[in-house]
Amino acid sequence: MQKKRFKMPTAYTILFSIIVLVAILTWIVPAGQYDYVDPNAAKKQPIPNTYHIVERTPQGLKDIAMAPINGFYDAVDVALFVLVIGGFLGIVMKTGAIEAGIANVTRKLKGREKWMIPILMILFSLGGTTFGMAEETIAFYPLLIPVFLAAGYDTITAVSVIMLGAGVGVLGSTVNPFATGIASGFANISIGDGIIFRLLILVLGEAAAILFVMRYAEKVRKDPTKSLVYETLKEDKEHFLAHKEGTEFPELTGKRKIVLYMFAATFIIMVFGVIPFSDIGITAIPTLGWWFGELTALFLVSAILIGLVYGMNEKELTSTFVDGARDLLGVALIIGVSRGITVVMNAGKITDTVLHLGEQTLAGTGSVGFTILSYLFYIPLSFLIPSTSGLATLSMPIMAPLADFAHVARHIVITAYQSASGIVNLITPTSAVVMGGLAIGRVSYDKWLKHVWKLLVILMVIIIAVLTVGAL
Repeated sequence: MQKKRFKMPTAYTILFSIIVLVAILTWIVPAGQYDYVDPNAAKKQPIPNTYHIVERTPQGLKDIAMAPINGFYDAVDVALFVLVIGGFLGIVMKTGAIEAGIANVTRKLKGREKWMIPILMILFSLGGTTFGMAEETIAFYPLLIPVFLAAGYDTITAVSVIMLGAGVGVLGSTVNPFATGIASGFANISIGDGIIFRLLILVLGEAAAILFVMRYAEKVRKDPTKSLVYETLKEDKEHFLAHKEGTEFPELTGKRKIVLYMFAATFIIMVFGVIPFSDIGITAIPTLGWWFGELTALFLVSAILIGLVYGMNEKELTSTFVDGARDLLGVALIIGVSRGITVVMNAGKITDTVLHLGEQTLAGTGSVGFTILSYLFYIPLSFLIPSTSGLATLSMPIMAPLADFAHVARHIVITAYQSASGIVNLITPTSAVVMGGLAIGRVSYDKWLKHVWKLLVILMVIIIAVLTVGAL
């Protein structure tokens, strides 16, 4: 009889199990509260050394059942934002503009494949840092692998260009709504706060990844026996160079160029709307102070305009938008379930007790120590909860106030969270993006780990250095 292999439960199961566990803890853990600088403010800042015990309010079965529902009510602005972003991306992807743009660059660089590496990795990183490009990269493997093989490289080179290009972009998310946006929302700060540090991680990280891939690619081109997949290189060439079906991408027409311009303009307007210029000493530019309501409206209007410009009729536009929103319904539900954990903790009055424990634990670590510990804490947590949105929703209500105690800006915690989650998502075997990309490229998981581990170390050094500077 064959033994059943252990399978990691889904994020829903993990998060609901945490709700049950937290409800049990409300019967055991002492209830307590802090005094707050302004109890009615959205960004509640606890006053150190004011924690005091209060009457316990343990949570029962009804509270457990209602937690995800109340969590969804609490996070409805974030969930709606995610659904509208899904509709926006659905319409953009339906036009074929992004695929056409990257395919056009690939065709123009034919014969100069060496320069395809930095250019394509930068393009993929722009997708990663703006809208969390991940699943969307899967379509590019059949296009790029034959191109790189024909140029004398191997499958790992092609896989690296796509996976590391987009993955490091996500790691250095500047305005990625599914990581930075959601985390900022639950930390009650602007998505524009700390964008300079995230941009620094993006630029340095992507530069390191490009140099890493180019160095490996050139080594393989000069001596194919240096390839980590040399034993299957001949088979790979026979497979990919003889089977090019499915690699035809749409043509970059005038309409698709306009869509690309509108797509880029949407994110530029988003950045302009959320950056608190007055807080960073720039008074010449007005601070709009946009938040989820305005951003949701921006992406909704942009989705409609892009659909109309491309020539979609009313039925096609609405159905495409709904299909795109449906693709992200799971993300919206995860936000509700994970927010339910905070609901139970708040109702059971143990949130401040956890904060008090954190305050005592952090005493003496200093701002830099807290920042590095936060980053290291998020790495195993990212393996446990692979959903970036779920992890942000779950952790930020606790980690953001802890940053206040350590005299660290809340945006530093957000940067620590997203960079830790991003680095884990380059290698986690629970990711369909990682395992799917490797499967298409016929690269085994152990070969991938052997290939990228040095880069991961370099990226971690860059991230910790930037976080340290930000905490000083």
